[in-house]
Amino acid sequence: MTHETLDAGPELPAEAIDAIERAAIAAHRHEELFSERAANIKQSAVRDVFDISMRPGLVSLAGGNPYLQSLPLEKLGDTAARIIAEEGMTALQYGGGQGTEELRTQICEIMAAEGIIDARPGNVVITAGSQSAQDVATKVFCNPGDVVLVENPTYVGALNTFEAYQVQVEAVDMDDDGLIPELLEAKIAELQAKGKSIKFLYTIPNFNNPSGITLAPARRQRIVDICRNANILVLEDNPYGLLRFDGNPLAPMRAANPDDVIYMGSFSKIFAPGLRIGWALVPEHLQRRFYLASEAVTLCPPTLNQMIISAYLRDYDWQGQIDTYRALYEERCKAMLAALEEYMPPGLDWTRPDGGFFVWVTVPEGVDTYPLLKKAIDAGVVFIPGAAFTHSDQPSNKLRLAFSAVPPEAITEGIRRLAPVLREAINVMDKGVSA
Repeated sequence: MTHETLDAGPELPAEAIDAIERAAIAAHRHEELFSERAANIKQSAVRDVFDISMRPGLVSLAGGNPYLQSLPLEKLGDTAARIIAEEGMTALQYGGGQGTEELRTQICEIMAAEGIIDARPGNVVITAGSQSAQDVATKVFCNPGDVVLVENPTYVGALNTFEAYQVQVEAVDMDDDGLIPELLEAKIAELQAKGKSIKFLYTIPNFNNPSGITLAPARRQRIVDICRNANILVLEDNPYGLLRFDGNPLAPMRAANPDDVIYMGSFSKIFAPGLRIGWALVPEHLQRRFYLASEAVTLCPPTLNQMIISAYLRDYDWQGQIDTYRALYEERCKAMLAALEEYMPPGLDWTRPDGGFFVWVTVPEGVDTYPLLKKAIDAGVVFIPGAAFTHSDQPSNKLRLAFSAVPPEAITEGIRRLAPVLREAINVMDKGVSA
């Protein structure tokens, strides 16, 4: 989806656009060189909408971006300049493939603030964001046709990774308390009865992207136990854990399960995504394979970026900055929930997160939110359709709204613009049903 296609008149169905793109390249002799894996790599719907969101005048409730304006940018600029001037021979040179020891030690201190108190720097692998950690884990553990379990809904970037590695994605439903253990157990039994090889459960237990739902503490150990009993690893993706509004992060699943959980963290939400630095805390018996696979992709994580983050953690009040983020995001979340209550038509429901960036809206069954995106853009607001966050090809009556990067007054205006679009779609559906 590009600016040109949106401006050119009626929007073509996704299948038609795909067919046109295939026809455009099919005649080229290089077409036969593509791997089977390449056919599974798809353009992210979220990335499409990010491009559209740059249009002037639009209220973007699409992107899960941190509010970087609250950072001490001028001082950080001075820090970066000092590092290059005084330590440039190190900062601009190749570094170790596992990441700098200083940053890995600091990461252990960050995880301790969440409840992981036994992490060792030697088991931390620095990655290019947690997206890279997902990629490495899938490469290390999955053969084509293996099964990966995910929450329904789940992060679109993870789905893209799993599809690229030709794994079978199986989703397990959530309720207001997160992943449902009984459904997980049933899904595992069903797949094992079919002879499937299940490698890991990918989960975002805190403020799930896209739903904003948090896995209840009472369920966390049970889910790890279910997976352990079936010899299935848990990939715990926790970029938002420190952004709990009340300032009391829930203990990660990894805290009590060092041998069965690969924990993935990121500086993208608690500092700055443009630095592209995340990490994986890997069980000691798996660390070497994971590290070697990561090194084979990136050779080494960017040393300058690591040194900037280390200086930030060492010389700045990073915990105070997280407190600032929490207050900002809580205010914006409240503004979004209040606007939804005020403007949305009857028949809708939405989540009420305790932290993170997102609210997940459910419209009545029968309304597909994907075609509504064009109408919303015409109305001056952008969201992410729910279909982006599921491996299914079925239409979705869900949509994701992000509150993190938008001031409260703009959030209210965006919801006000979106409400008539949803109201019209519901009315059209109701008329069709009654007819």
